[in-house]
Amino acid sequence: MSKTPDSSKEPGNLFGDIKDLIQRAKQRAAVAINAELTLLYWQVGQRIHTEVLKGERADYGKQIITDLAKKLTAAFGRGWSNKQLHHCLRFAETFPDPEIVSAVRRQLSWTHIKALIYIEDDLKREFYYLMAAQEGWSTRTLQNRMGSLMYERTMLSRKPETTIEHDLNQLREKGRINESFVLKEPYLLDFLDLNDTFVEKDLEDAILREMQQFLLEMGMGFTFVARQHRVLIDDDDFYIDLLFYNRDLNRLVAIELKKDNFKAEYKGQMELYLRWLDKYDRRPGEESPVGIILCAGKKQEQIELLGLHEGDIHVADYLTKMPPKELLEERFQQAVRNARKRIENKTE
Repeated sequence: MSKTPDSSKEPGNLFGDIKDLIQRAKQRAAVAINAELTLLYWQVGQRIHTEVLKGERADYGKQIITDLAKKLTAAFGRGWSNKQLHHCLRFAETFPDPEIVSAVRRQLSWTHIKALIYIEDDLKREFYYLMAAQEGWSTRTLQNRMGSLMYERTMLSRKPETTIEHDLNQLREKGRINESFVLKEPYLLDFLDLNDTFVEKDLEDAILREMQQFLLEMGMGFTFVARQHRVLIDDDDFYIDLLFYNRDLNRLVAIELKKDNFKAEYKGQMELYLRWLDKYDRRPGEESPVGIILCAGKKQEQIELLGLHEGDIHVADYLTKMPPKELLEERFQQAVRNARKRIENKTE
């Protein structure tokens, strides 16, 4: 009876090594093919835009695209439908700069790009582009983040457009993450499926149960460290609800969960935790810790009077149910209007 070869006896595990080589080569080939196809789609769209439509979207252009799609399909088969050509055209119109296209095609797939090119707002589109590229989002994750209005909620009530542009420039040009860009508000925790009578421990338990989704909601660079992290001060025990580390900020991030609205005494509690962490848990090379107080609701004037809008303690509210998109969009637009008024008042 013949014996099956034992791969474990092969020199250096020959099968495993060659398998890894093949898989890596396939991955590199897939990336290269995606980049070339994406460039081709942009070139097709650019040619249609500049040489056929002459930069105009006239009615006769629609017929030209329809006829072109039929001829290309007859010549090359599936993949060159009328809809695909419109995607190409939109791609070229949205990203007219070849240098930007060169970067985009190496960082994102064509499916990512199709989701981005139909975002009308330039700032919003760049936000999702940079997030997807930096965080390695799948297409599904990108679509989920867009569907949950991550951009609107991240920028809600606190960031005028000039500050958003500054943060995006830092991320795009230097790969440097601004703290206020990472720490957002409000946080949407509808995936925790909490009932109307939950207590703080229920909230904590639910977060731990759905940690992967919670980390996605938190945003960039968060890694879970501990639950109920013990803090011993003067023989008294205190416990930080949740402790994270953020690789982009290079900081420990302490999170306190509150079922009720913000109260002034929460500041003192968090300050105590942060100073203890800075003294005993902070490692060489790390920045000083930062804290997030997650409340059911914010008290904006108290927060401003306590100086919490400019320090290492971030106060944010959370939502256990997804509000209507119209409400979030209205709140966002109102926040932008308020920010513009503040800027105008300062310049007068």
